[in-house]
Amino acid sequence: MTISQPTLSLWDEPVHDHRARIVADSTDRVAWLRARSRGITATDAARLATERSVHAVIRDKRYGSSFGGNAFTDHGSQREPEIARWVQQAHGITPSTALFHASSNRAHLATPDGISVVGDTIVLAEIKTTSAPWRTIPRSYLRQVWWQQYVLGAERTLLVWEQHDNFVPVGAEPKSRWIDRDENEIHMLVSLADRVLHELRRG
Repeated sequence: MTISQPTLSLWDEPVHDHRARIVADSTDRVAWLRARSRGITATDAARLATERSVHAVIRDKRYGSSFGGNAFTDHGSQREPEIARWVQQAHGITPSTALFHASSNRAHLATPDGISVVGDTIVLAEIKTTSAPWRTIPRSYLRQVWWQQYVLGAERTLLVWEQHDNFVPVGAEPKSRWIDRDENEIHMLVSLADRVLHELRRG
């Protein structure tokens, strides 16, 4: 894959300023969940694709989601630190548990799994576990990645996934692919996210 040169967007800011936009840390789960409830996260943005999904996100943000996790999410949480160490060793991207807000809107939030600064460019990592082989990356995960890139001002993300069979990892190492920033997709996500926030503020 050819990696495009960094381009400026209307949301970009100096790279070093991203640390000043930390809202909470997932190591303090109560504070992290409280902060996430007040804005649109990358998990929310991953769902924003249709009119129906917009209303579903509004409903869940207003009343709370009924989903409390399952064996698959538990497995992902257990494996993520191990995979993050592999990402750091193989690609030099530092694990992160911080929740950031976008420079343009404090209600636009993201908690990427890894962050590093390479020259004047921020690069991210996002980690997934899956029970199915991927021929293509699920569109919802791409939306999650693009949203994180927007919030952090990043140019590209290493999406890393580990397949498992009945919760036993398949293969000696995870698989990975670089995802480039997509301004058109980011503009659409920001527009949909702001619709959600507008409706929530209307009550």
